Amino acid sequence: MARYDRAITVFSPDGHLFQVEYALEAVRKGNAAVGVRGTDIVVLGVEKKSAAKLQDSRSVRKIVNLDDHIALACAGLKADARVLINRARIECQSHRLTVEDPVTVEYITRYIAGLQQKYTQSGGVRPFGLSTLIVGFDPYSGVPSLYQTDPSGTFSAWKANATGRNSNSIREFLEKNYKETSGQETIKLAIRALLEVVESGGKNIEVAVMTKEHGLRQLDEAEIDAIAAEIEAEKEAAEAAKKAPPKET
Repeated sequence: MARYDRAITVFSPDGHLFQVEYALEAVRKGNAAVGVRGTDIVVLGVEKKSAAKLQDSRSVRKIVNLDDHIALACAGLKADARVLINRARIECQSHRLTVEDPVTVEYITRYIAGLQQKYTQSGGVRPFGLSTLIVGFDPYSGVPSLYQTDPSGTFSAWKANATGRNSNSIREFLEKNYKETSGQETIKLAIRALLEVVESGGKNIEVAVMTKEHGLRQLDEAEIDAIAAEIEAEKEAAEAAKKAPPKET
């Protein structure tokens, strides 16, 4: 294997590009990120590590705007993410100047995925070590969208998805519990999914909500804590109901 994992452009005999697989491994070791699409809202949530005592936590954001109606969250190498985000923002503005219309969510997803794919096929470069969740509202139909891209340049549309650390556990939870929701219920589902793998409740979670009318809004820690407490109370009530003896008829 050692001969084939040194060059990005060389396939191994069994059809693997090892550098791309190593990039996927970097994603799996990154922070967990989850996206949930509702009928009138899209929610992004990410796991965040506790900031150092003297660090300004506002300077460490893992959910960012690409345009007024599109946002992105990622798992993997944050320095790589910064480069990709800047390129995507320039493309959004360039599209507005050239076409005089905002980009669609699918257009910017294709652009980001194309950029990631290009870096798996050129000599002298390495793949981007990150996977992205891209959400937004179509500027023409107003329909919410959620897309995922990975280091190989593959992209796909989802109703709900997760990437990063323990993403399989979160995805299984979403598969069992997802249903078409709106407003607060969609936010609760995203936070419940993250709490499956994140300890310490709301203080280790960053959540942003996008609506058609108001664009992206980051929830503050007090709002997240309140929803997390509500979820915990619902869990306790459900467990108590299970343990309660059946009523005699």
